[in-house]
Amino acid sequence: MVKVYVTGIGLVSGLGGSLEDSWQNLLAGKSGIRLHQPFPELTPFPLGLIGQQPSELTMLTQMVVTSALQDSGLVPPLADCAVVIGSSRSYQASWEILARQMYSDAKNFPVSSFGNWLDTLPHMNAIAAARQIGASGTVLAPMAACATGIWSIAQAALLIQTGQCQQAIAGAVEAPITPLTLAGFQQMGALAKTGAYPFDLHREGLVLGEGAAVFVLESAELAKQRQAKVYGEILGFGLTNDAYHSNSPEPEGKSAIAAIKQCLERSCLSPADIDYIHAHGTATQLNDQMESMVIQRLFPQGVAVSSTKGSTGHTLGASGALGVAFSLMALKHQILPPCVGFQQPEFDLDIVTAARLSKIRQVLCLSFGFGGQNVAIALTR
Repeated sequence: MVKVYVTGIGLVSGLGGSLEDSWQNLLAGKSGIRLHQPFPELTPFPLGLIGQQPSELTMLTQMVVTSALQDSGLVPPLADCAVVIGSSRSYQASWEILARQMYSDAKNFPVSSFGNWLDTLPHMNAIAAARQIGASGTVLAPMAACATGIWSIAQAALLIQTGQCQQAIAGAVEAPITPLTLAGFQQMGALAKTGAYPFDLHREGLVLGEGAAVFVLESAELAKQRQAKVYGEILGFGLTNDAYHSNSPEPEGKSAIAAIKQCLERSCLSPADIDYIHAHGTATQLNDQMESMVIQRLFPQGVAVSSTKGSTGHTLGASGALGVAFSLMALKHQILPPCVGFQQPEFDLDIVTAARLSKIRQVLCLSFGFGGQNVAIALTR
């Protein structure tokens, strides 16, 4: 099987404007979550905003793609590079603005006011990224709720493993701070009132955040040929879905367990080989309960666990991609990142409460999305 290496990372989050800034702030136990009121018609919420106002999807994508290429030492055009960039919300913000304009003045709303609305179809962000780097090969735009980020990386790794390309840009971008998204999650009772506290006894719910993480993936042969620096290797992944409910996880975690087992099997690993689990850890009642049960059932006691959503907020489709970036930094620096916001345990897990040095060889990164989308990816040094 062709080995797949990660040779470049671009990241932006509410925690920092770059991978290094976000990583250093995470290790320091900082959080990018603040109380904001971006829309006057809605009450203030704790949010993980990158700037003072909600970000724009295209801008975030351009930023992280440029950063990833610079980090990997690649210069466009990259004609043979595949592009796999997902988003769970994509251009929803643009569509909400358009809908408001239409319904506020329905009679006097000419067709010309739609602008080039084709540019805001869900898959167009991935195509724009391909244009940005001059790529004319495969373009994919996965949408799998909060599992999108890892799903995208897995799809790109598969393209390389099957010889369809030797190089891919992969990841996810999310700019989800919109009135409808906030109102929808509030209606569900899923939003926190003060902050995100993953796996904590007094957790309140999720905090929405903006973010993007994009990776340069290459075959081991190409990476060695161009003497690229390597963050780590993608060993394997597992992708399943619950086929159970539109937003509640299946209570016994059957297909979440199946995804993890699938991932370990494809990676030729046993549960005891995993040194650190970057958990999905949304700080909602149901996710943290189900995920804790799954980890306790599958892994030996003492495996280090943390979620970084207490620092970045929940970046929905991008959250798994951010998790993979932080997992690769943990491998590179041999440091376990803390579960910011965690204070009082409810579950019998070894939650990392402060950054600490540790011997880390294999890492598992998990994401569980609405609609029961489950993904796991295994990484090694």
